[in-house]
Amino acid sequence: MPAVLVRRVLLCLAVAAPALVLRATGLAPNPVLDLVVFGAAVVAASFLLAWAAEAAQKDISGALAIAILALIAVLPEYAVDLYYAYRAGSDPTYVHFAAANMTGSNRLLLGFGWPLVVLVALAVAGRAAKAAGHPGPRALQLPEDSRLDIGVLALLSVVAFAIPVMRSIPVWFGVALIAVFAAYLWRAGQVHDEGEEEFVGMAAHIAGMDTRPRRATVTALFVVAAGVILACAEPFATALVDSGSALGVDPYFLVQWLAPLASEAPEFIVAVLFALRGMGPAAIGTLIASKINQWSLLVGSLPVAHAVGGGGSVLPLDARQVEEFTLTASQVVLGVAVIMTLRFHRRSAIALAAVFALQFVVPGTTGRYVLSALQLAAGLVLLVVHRRHLVPTLTAPFRRASSPSEQAPEPAPVG
Repeated sequence: MPAVLVRRVLLCLAVAAPALVLRATGLAPNPVLDLVVFGAAVVAASFLLAWAAEAAQKDISGALAIAILALIAVLPEYAVDLYYAYRAGSDPTYVHFAAANMTGSNRLLLGFGWPLVVLVALAVAGRAAKAAGHPGPRALQLPEDSRLDIGVLALLSVVAFAIPVMRSIPVWFGVALIAVFAAYLWRAGQVHDEGEEEFVGMAAHIAGMDTRPRRATVTALFVVAAGVILACAEPFATALVDSGSALGVDPYFLVQWLAPLASEAPEFIVAVLFALRGMGPAAIGTLIASKINQWSLLVGSLPVAHAVGGGGSVLPLDARQVEEFTLTASQVVLGVAVIMTLRFHRRSAIALAAVFALQFVVPGTTGRYVLSALQLAAGLVLLVVHRRHLVPTLTAPFRRASSPSEQAPEPAPVG
């Protein structure tokens, strides 16, 4: 194992060690310290997961690898969300936290992650073009096979509005969403890819190892990281709620925004590293796949965890959760409308980030519904403008995967 990789892994383990000690001894000094200690452990484990998941693409190629990478990268978020849903089954005071982390991370991913990756990728491409005496690109060009992910996300964005309409997530609805995720993984596995994967950072060191030690390293990182996350998810989730009360901060705010920042930081870093290496389409592809995971597997698992915790066959949503789901679903519609043409423009990235920032200056029920209406209206306008792309996008998940010889050459990464 390369020395630099050993040092980074040991550093992550050292960061996680205090949390494991507290967990093993049952000590809980105070909520704020618990939040810092267990939160740091979750972040450290998330880095280990991100490195292992990216390096695993050496042995699993194509769209399926992107889907699996996106799934593994959000495992910390899954652990926290499912704990809240499970706890809500026996403690009704946790019901309104059950989907808070999901809605926050979902909006953070699209409103901050997507624009960040696009702007970084375009900046890198612009410097390269300037050095060659050419004008810089104004849009990130996505490959044609991205229509699969965009099409699945588009269908899920429509289905998502059923949740605020029902004001609950029944188990049968959750099982249906999990089935959609399984179908998506199966369909992604049919997408052929002849290109050689590129790796960045620690994943490059792992991918450069011989086959057997590489696979052993990836497996070990998965096991260790998963163990840390499972050990720390419950105390971290509890500390989020308790520390909010101790600090006089709304616990809902901490659950919705602080937890996603901790769990998704490594995923954002990996995506930015892709973009810095001129691999913008791969970076945004990973984040799009993460959105699909959240709207299918994660949302579908919430009522199941709630039922296992003794809460019955329906996960109820209070008025705040209905508002949050409406706002989040409308943002997805806008995001799909923006990328449906397979060209992610700089101005679109800036607009998505600006709309995301608006929610922090227009809080409250009225503000959330007004912003939802604005996002939905803007998305519908873009869908009309880009209507010739609508049918190819919506039918992409159902079309037969073409063989490598049938595929058209992929467009350049930016243009």
